[in-house]
Amino acid sequence: MITERHPARRPRLLAAAAALAAGGALVLAGCSSSSSSSPAAATSGAASAAPASSAAAAAPSANSTAIPNQDVVSSVAEDPKLNAELPASVRSSGKLILGTTINPGTAGLPHGGQVDGQNVGLDVDLRNAVAKVLGINWDVQNGTFATIIPGVQNGKYQVGQDNFGATAAREKIVDFATYLNDGQAFLGASSVSASSISQITDACGYTIATSPGSTFQTLLTSNASKCSTIGKKPWTVQYFSDSAPIFLGLANGKVDLYFGPTLSLKYDATHIAGTKFLGQISSTPVGFVTGKGSPIAKALSDAVNELITNGDYTKIFDKWGVDGTEITESELNPATTF
Repeated sequence: MITERHPARRPRLLAAAAALAAGGALVLAGCSSSSSSSPAAATSGAASAAPASSAAAAAPSANSTAIPNQDVVSSVAEDPKLNAELPASVRSSGKLILGTTINPGTAGLPHGGQVDGQNVGLDVDLRNAVAKVLGINWDVQNGTFATIIPGVQNGKYQVGQDNFGATAAREKIVDFATYLNDGQAFLGASSVSASSISQITDACGYTIATSPGSTFQTLLTSNASKCSTIGKKPWTVQYFSDSAPIFLGLANGKVDLYFGPTLSLKYDATHIAGTKFLGQISSTPVGFVTGKGSPIAKALSDAVNELITNGDYTKIFDKWGVDGTEITESELNPATTF
């Protein structure tokens, strides 16, 4: 099972937040339960940052908003043997064309953002460390999430990166070199009684916020009957396309739980006051994507494994405070169950 992209994390919700606080109709009703059937249309997770809000209670605490700025990349050394795995044309040009999305500001963290014109984030540090190991530079070209995998297929990009989860459908058309795990998880208001959630029925009886038209919605809809089966009250679901009203709801008691991507919610728990990470119910490998049969995939995977072996990989995850989403070994086209 894969998660969808995070609800938008943009500072544009002053009026919306005020409406939520007054009990306004921000909830997007409906039970449509899927993303596009295109292999490129779903992701294994997306990112988050502290949202702007008219309610001070929903804002991050003052000491938690600093963006990590440790240099965890410049000391990474090139491995000539791994450079030799790249096609001759890549070694000659010294670069790989990378397709990704652009995330201005901090709205895409921990995965990626832009501060003072510089790209920052976990994904950015990882890909830059991989480039150092391989002895190449990235030629970063920005696309949209839905166009990156097709762009890799048609040769526009040599590599794609945008928190793509490895699925059987995708592995038929592109190759994966994994670099982290993401999944479906719950963030709770600090006031809720639950101390952990390891299966979806642990959320029975709570008011849950998530994004509409997502796998999160699909999971909640398809499992709703399980609560009564085990003698628990059903959950109540509210749908939001933005995360700021969700955090406001957590702060003012209108929402108990936020169902979203593991890595992002772990980051949120350390940046949004009055929240706690409760655990994930499933996990999905995420990776770089390349053309089917491209030797670049193996080079990328070997570079990630080099970073894991020498400890640089752990430094990157420690920097962004999302431990537990690491992998112990990068794989090519991991076995999938969906």
